[in-house]
Formats: sequence, structure tokens, C-alpha cells
Amino acid sequence: MARKETPENPENSGRLKQIAQTYKMTRQADPKVGLVITAVGIVTFGVILALGFLIGHPIYAAILGFLLAFLAMAIVFGRRAEKAAFGQLEGKPGAAAAVLQNVGRGWTVTPAVAMNKSQDVVHRAVSKAGVVLIGEGNPNRVKGLLAAEKKKVNRVVYDVPVHDFIIGTGEGELPLKKVRTTLLKLPRVLPGPKATEVNDRLRALGDLMSNMPIPKGPMPKGMRMPKGR
Repeated sequence: MARKETPENPENSGRLKQIAQTYKMTRQADPKVGLVITAVGIVTFGVILALGFLIGHPIYAAILGFLLAFLAMAIVFGRRAEKAAFGQLEGKPGAAAAVLQNVGRGWTVTPAVAMNKSQDVVHRAVSKAGVVLIGEGNPNRVKGLLAAEKKKVNRVVYDVPVHDFIIGTGEGELPLKKVRTTLLKLPRVLPGPKATEVNDRLRALGDLMSNMPIPKGPMPKGMRMPKGR
């Protein structure tokens, strides 16, 4: 009698495929990632097992060690994968928009609300923390672009806090990898309905880029601003 094959769970298959793709991407930027997470797992398991022999419970320690080793490997892999991802995004146009899209629930992101001919760009995010404007590009040029957008926002939502940041690694600038944590640390000062109202009022303004097909994530280098009539 032929053995009946158990259908593969598509959800588990998709998750494993995603992990494999993430590992492949991370290894391209961090060739030692496999050795590092393996070493972390072996050391963690070895330490727990050794403690188990000392207290006379090696079997329980082995089970616990296996679980803790797997957890430690997952944590280290996650951090190195995140670092590799930010390394690939760093310096690319639209990188901040890609990060903003993944800040979390409660944030409404509008990419490229302002842009100049040099492709310096300002993105907007609205949440219970108020309005956040993120500028990326040449710091000397984007300051003026960011100031103009902040002035426009303040005219519409004068009673709401407006935070502004410039992406970069220089003094007073916000590194790309710290965007999410910085935004999540902002104090929540608006109730949910008020945040929705603020976003609707800003959307009613109309944006410079509203008639352009803005792709999610990093924007193509060849993308040009439309000439004014």
C-alpha cells in the first residue's frame, strides 16, 4: 500500500523560504554570519551543559541548553541581518521612506511630500506623536526643503507638534538605523481620532508628488522632477 504523503504547510514553507532569503542576503554583506551564529549556538549549549553536569542534571541542562542556544542564534542572526539590510539601504535615494513604511502600526506614511531637482526629498509620517518630517539628501540643500515643508505643515496643524529630522551620520543628523527607535520613543500626545484628523487635513493640502507614481522603497537614480509649467 502506497504511503500517503502529508501535504506541506504553505505557511511554514513560506516562512522557511523567507528565512533562507534573509540569510542569503545577510551573507552577501556579512560573509562570517554563518560562523558567528554557529559559534554562539555551540558556546551557549556548552556552557549550559557544563552547568548541568556541575549540579548533577545533565539531561535537563541539555534540553535547556538546546533551547537557549537556538534563541541566542536567532537573536544574533536577527541583529546581523538588520545591520546588513541597513548597510544596503544606506545612501540610496528613498531609503528613509522604506524604513518609515516599517515603523509599525499607528503610523501613516506619505513618501516624497517635497522634492527638488537634485532629488533631495522630504517624507511625512503622522501618528499619535504628531507629525514627523524626514529629510534625506544633501544636508545643506535639504535643510531649506525641510524648513519650507515644516512651515507649510505648521500653517495647517498649528496645534500639533511637528518633529523634523535629516538622515545622515553627521552632527545633529539621524542615522538610518535609528529612525524606527527614535520615532517610537516620541511622546504620544494625540488621541487616535485627532491623529487621523491631522493626517486627513494634510492630505487635503495635496502634495508635490501626488500625481507621480512613487515606488515603495529606494527610488530609481534616474528619476527626475517634472518641470513646472
